[in-house]
Amino acid sequence: MKRPAALSCSLLRAVLRALLLALALTAAARAQVHAGAAQPLPPVLEQRADKLAHGLRCLVCQNQTLAESNAPLAQDMRKLIRDQLAEGRSDTQIMQFFEDRYGDFVRYDPPFKPITWLLWLGPFALLALGFVVLVRTLKRRAGARAPLTADERARAARFLDTGS
Repeated sequence: MKRPAALSCSLLRAVLRALLLALALTAAARAQVHAGAAQPLPPVLEQRADKLAHGLRCLVCQNQTLAESNAPLAQDMRKLIRDQLAEGRSDTQIMQFFEDRYGDFVRYDPPFKPITWLLWLGPFALLALGFVVLVRTLKRRAGARAPLTADERARAARFLDTGS
């Protein structure tokens, strides 16, 4: 009976060693990632990076730009922007890289092309439709009024003559 207990104890030790090793490797990888992200850019490139980060949407938050978001994915995307600027890529090339990778949705201001026409023109179409419905309803109400009867005219005349 001592063998199963000794076996489970050694198994437990092996699992604990594996967990400690995994934690150590994770900590080392995080430290390496954070060390690589701290390379300063010249002020001109820093301004371009900020402008690009304000023009791209955080894919996690979706209602914030990359510059506003603190999500890990947004931090990675900002690092990609900085790395590509350091490599000498243009703003257009960087935007194209993100569009190719994530689609038009990644842009905070989607381009005007056939697939996004509804997005751009939809609000104006709904506004025009609402205006048409309002005008038709008002015309229908104006035409639906029946003329006053003789009793109603006499009552209105008495009301206007007496002033009350």
